[in-house]
Amino acid sequence: MKKLVIILGIIGVIFAQVNAQDADAENKRALIIVDVQEFYFPDGSNPLMEPEKASEKAGIVLNDFRNNNELIVHVKHATKKDSAIYKDVSPNKGEKVITKHFANSYRETELLDFLKQNEITEVVICGMMTHMCVEATARASSDFGYKVIVLDDACATRDIVYGNDTVKATEVHLSTLGSIDRYYGKVMTTEEFLNQ
Repeated sequence: MKKLVIILGIIGVIFAQVNAQDADAENKRALIIVDVQEFYFPDGSNPLMEPEKASEKAGIVLNDFRNNNELIVHVKHATKKDSAIYKDVSPNKGEKVITKHFANSYRETELLDFLKQNEITEVVICGMMTHMCVEATARASSDFGYKVIVLDDACATRDIVYGNDTVKATEVHLSTLGSIDRYYGKVMTTEEFLNQ
């Protein structure tokens, strides 16, 4: 009877380890920081509303991913002026940097192949602009089957003019996140993400 109890105990430990490994594999995630570049800041060619606050939050999440040795992808839009990635989220040596020419970070880039090679199942997205490249990347990520999290306060955008109307940046930001949340992924604040 003692031997049976020991054997069952060993089997239980093995199953627990396998389940823990499966859970880790199921939740292998990457941080995708989209277009946090100098041209979106006050002295740049296309300044957004409060980009500093968003980049600061993105930097906090970036440090968390670095501390946990998780995959990080910096995406930058190809532009001739003020193209450098902003100091708050500047890439470390060895971190992946992808240059894109379209709003969707996957279009004609190696992003999808890179995520597949690293067996990523979940992407955490932040950056600029909320209603353009962040949204396009979030939707595409969902279409490719990834679990998607978008960090509300680590994104920024600007006013949009449509016809004779100007839609304020706050409304653009919130309506975009509202269309992503639940349909393409989950939207949360940086604090909510870090405390989950």
